[in-house]
Amino acid sequence: MTLRPFAIGPRRDAAPTLMPAAIPSGADARAFHRSMPGYARTPLVPVPELAARWNVTSVHVKDESARLGLPAFKILGASWAENRALSARSAAPPCATLAELAELASSGTPATLVTATDGNHGRALARMARLLGLPARIYVPDGLPESTVAAIESEGATVLDTDEIYDAAVVLAAQSISDDDVLIQDTSWPGYQGVPGWIVDGYATMFAEIDEQAGGTPAMIAVPTGVGSLLQAALQHYRQSPTRVLAVEPVTAACVTASLAAGKPVTVDTSAFTTMAGLNCGTVSTLAWPLIRARLDAGIGVTDGESAWAAAILRNAGVDSGPCGAASAAGVEAARGVPGAIEALGLDASARLVLLSTEGSGTPQAGGGASGTAANSVISDRS
Repeated sequence: MTLRPFAIGPRRDAAPTLMPAAIPSGADARAFHRSMPGYARTPLVPVPELAARWNVTSVHVKDESARLGLPAFKILGASWAENRALSARSAAPPCATLAELAELASSGTPATLVTATDGNHGRALARMARLLGLPARIYVPDGLPESTVAAIESEGATVLDTDEIYDAAVVLAAQSISDDDVLIQDTSWPGYQGVPGWIVDGYATMFAEIDEQAGGTPAMIAVPTGVGSLLQAALQHYRQSPTRVLAVEPVTAACVTASLAAGKPVTVDTSAFTTMAGLNCGTVSTLAWPLIRARLDAGIGVTDGESAWAAAILRNAGVDSGPCGAASAAGVEAARGVPGAIEALGLDASARLVLLSTEGSGTPQAGGGASGTAANSVISDRS
């Protein structure tokens, strides 16, 4: 029997000496997102069944199953990073609106947007390329479902099947870059941290919305975690608040939790199958790690079965959640059975919890969300 990965972070009073000195607010990114067609705050849905089960004041789920016309949150990061990268390429400040960026893209040096993807990030980049009138070249790993490839191709992008694992596809995408290309990759490595940092800044829109919708900061937020970019955005946003942050990963790929326990980045084997494909990451982002080490309250691993149970609970509450999105609820449920977790996360009767549901399931939902067609099927990526 495999032990559940779980780790508690450093004491809160130790964090300020370890955190980066300057962290962007993300305010400019949100103003840019508001200019995009179809922008609206995604729902913050109450789940009283979980509040009663966990004996807390309230549980709300941030439902990202229909974000700017796509079935996941990834376009928040991709759009802002493309803005920053294309503006910098033209030696211009970031554009305030999508219309301004489209004008810049049409008048500047021609560019092809390039990335490697498991799905959602690549489709988000391709959607933005279409809106800007630019070509996109997307590298995908071996074994990606045909529906995922079709969804990316439906945006007008060229998709190249690498016949390699995800990490190798990232290398191939990076090696392909010429003077006419702009790499927008949501994974950082030494020497490539600017664009991934801008992607993280783009995710700040989600957390600003949560605070508005909840009428303040939550006591705790649970974040589905892959390489740690979305987690980094949560930690940046709540760095000055008492909000506790829980990272949730598959038990088979808990690299953040293992690293938190070791006090240094640890690579884990991700060869085992998991339905949480977008969280199946073996190495924590080098950009995210300093803030994770300094500020993360706890990390935990969950099983595919636990994620499926959580997805059913959320479905009963009207939230369309895929395996990765439902991991957040599964993580809180699992943490309640681990010694020390309730105290570390502040899960007392007065607590107000927010769970991030980062993607839809692809099942048709009344009133919006993913349509279930090939062009709108939910697809995974690393967060």
